[in-house]
Amino acid sequence: MTAGRILQGIEFACPNGSSPLLLDLYPPAGSSTGGTFPAVVHFHGGGWRTGGRSSLGPTVDSFGLSPIEQLVDAGFVVASADYRLTSAATFPAQLLDAKAAVRWLREHAAEYNVDPRRIYAWGDSAGAHLASLVGLTAGVRKFGEPGNGTDDTVAAVAAWYPPTDLNRMGTQARPDAVARADDPGSREALLIGAQPADAPDKAAAASPITYVHPDAPPFLLAHGTSDRYVPVAQSATFAAALEAAGAAVELLLIEEADHMWALPDASQAAAQQATTATIDFFRRQAQNH
Repeated sequence: MTAGRILQGIEFACPNGSSPLLLDLYPPAGSSTGGTFPAVVHFHGGGWRTGGRSSLGPTVDSFGLSPIEQLVDAGFVVASADYRLTSAATFPAQLLDAKAAVRWLREHAAEYNVDPRRIYAWGDSAGAHLASLVGLTAGVRKFGEPGNGTDDTVAAVAAWYPPTDLNRMGTQARPDAVARADDPGSREALLIGAQPADAPDKAAAASPITYVHPDAPPFLLAHGTSDRYVPVAQSATFAAALEAAGAAVELLLIEEADHMWALPDASQAAAQQATTATIDFFRRQAQNH
């Protein structure tokens, strides 16, 4: 592996009836000279129906901050992975794909100088939902892949504006919401194949808050207080549930920030604050192992 060169389009899974799933691998400088490095698996946003690997969404991408590259510069291997969109499959396909990416990285840890004990998950929006579920459902039988014994655990999770409780998203929406989970044909409805109000059990099964437990890995939740897509209460109530269970959680609320860290003055300040906090969080986790 050539240090510092992005390895694009590596196939990590091919679910039945699906196109191959690909990831981009970002090795940090020095990763070819020996030793092992902590790693982060990133999942993109896009309402589970759009978006692509290695993107942080059009607004964040337009800032030119390159959060993934900043994390690589901080000494992390980053793998940014595809997953099946809702046009191809409903939940739990997306979670199974996310877990497959984690397992692939662990299986290939020696090849890419990754420390298998220090693999973390990070996502934004829909990807934050998946990262949160990956962190909370390790070893859950109904989300297991038969015949594959590779560990799918991650040692910490960073989630940017995650949907965490699909049954409450609609009632928590802001008056000026651009999208609501209870809208006909909402992103959440497409994910679970039904309107959340009509299928509360399905909505709960797809909600990270359902799987909170005392042994959850440490979480960083980052959310803008003016988010018009994913209500900020989704992070606040999730953080409270994790804390009540005895899990370690940090909640970063950025005033006036909308989804994708858009600010009224159109500055990059919120995106950079979230990126800096995320790198700091993962650095601290890596130092603790």
